[in-house]
Amino acid sequence: MFVRTILAMSLTCITAGTSFAAFAAEQPLNPKVTANVSVQDPIDPLATEASSAQPNAESQISPQEQQDLNTASDALNNLQTSEDQNAAIGDAPQTKSPAQAVTKASWTLDGLNNAAWYDNIGAGQFPVYARAHVMLNNAHASPGAIDGTSGKNTLKAISSFQQMNGIKPSGILTQETWDKLVALHGSKPAFIEYTITAEDLKVPLAKSIPHDYALQAKMPGLYYTSMSEMLGEKFHMDEGFLKMLNPGANFSKVGQKIIVTNIRNELSEDIHLIVAHKGARQLYLFNSKNQMVGSFPATIGGTDTPSPTGTYKVTGVAKNPHYSYSPSNFVQGKNLKPLSLPPGPNGPVGNIWISLSKRSFGIHGTPNPSMISKSFSHGCIRLTNWDANDLGRKVKNGTTVRFLE
Repeated sequence: MFVRTILAMSLTCITAGTSFAAFAAEQPLNPKVTANVSVQDPIDPLATEASSAQPNAESQISPQEQQDLNTASDALNNLQTSEDQNAAIGDAPQTKSPAQAVTKASWTLDGLNNAAWYDNIGAGQFPVYARAHVMLNNAHASPGAIDGTSGKNTLKAISSFQQMNGIKPSGILTQETWDKLVALHGSKPAFIEYTITAEDLKVPLAKSIPHDYALQAKMPGLYYTSMSEMLGEKFHMDEGFLKMLNPGANFSKVGQKIIVTNIRNELSEDIHLIVAHKGARQLYLFNSKNQMVGSFPATIGGTDTPSPTGTYKVTGVAKNPHYSYSPSNFVQGKNLKPLSLPPGPNGPVGNIWISLSKRSFGIHGTPNPSMISKSFSHGCIRLTNWDANDLGRKVKNGTTVRFLE
């Protein structure tokens, strides 16, 4: 039996056949970060009047907050309009083989760090995109899982970076955009050689994560299933890309040297406003001066189970939450009884939950970072675990969250 949190929690999100939950009530100050909390399913046919009378309506906001929202919304609508959705950089490559790119730069450490901009890069997987991904990540315009490929996440990250740095947003990696990225990144290499340590190998691993929740409930934790998966998340990399850069590497060997990204893990400022743009599949972050200071690719609802509309507030942050499955919400497989699933990065909620004042909705991590923005959720806002944790460290109780179409 898992230990239940002493905090009142009653918030669930169903996403890709799973449900999530978070804090039910706002705390008076900053959100309380808790460990080993139990995330419960509130959709209970026997729910009492008291339990159903939880924050669910749009949050009341001040005139200044409304003005900030209007300004941010207008800026983001203009951003979406100015993006070149037909640009080749927005197309996913037909293949992830690097063979086509060898004439431009190699996939060695030196090749990646010295990859230079050139005109008409096009769709594909190239070292120039890999270096750009790292620089975008470090400028808080997250491309999601770094893999060196073109695609919508790359286009959106570039347009967000352009918006934040006074460049007309297009989503195209122009010479001006590249020069600004390089200038802001400074002399830091985009990729480094990392030596696997004994401390790395202390991370618990699971042989596999079964689909059946009843089997998941019997596990001590929903851990990573390999060292390459853990290292991929540690360095914000697609696991397949990590393996491609390090052919023949033994990721379970102390002293093994591997090529990884040189990334940041902290937003530079506290977040005053979050805009979840459903059409763009992006989370846009604004500071207290109403300036965009970050953006993350996100999976936000779907046609059958859309995310809400309107304005809400952050009410709490839970790290490594347990997850309570209830068949009153949906039936997974043959599981007709409630189950408690242990925490872990491969849990349904990833390893963090940011609750909202809208019952059943929140912002959370994912066990599948490479699928962010490329699939649909059943209402909640899904981010990579690293982006969700980055955000969780910088939001405060009462941070405004606005959903835009």
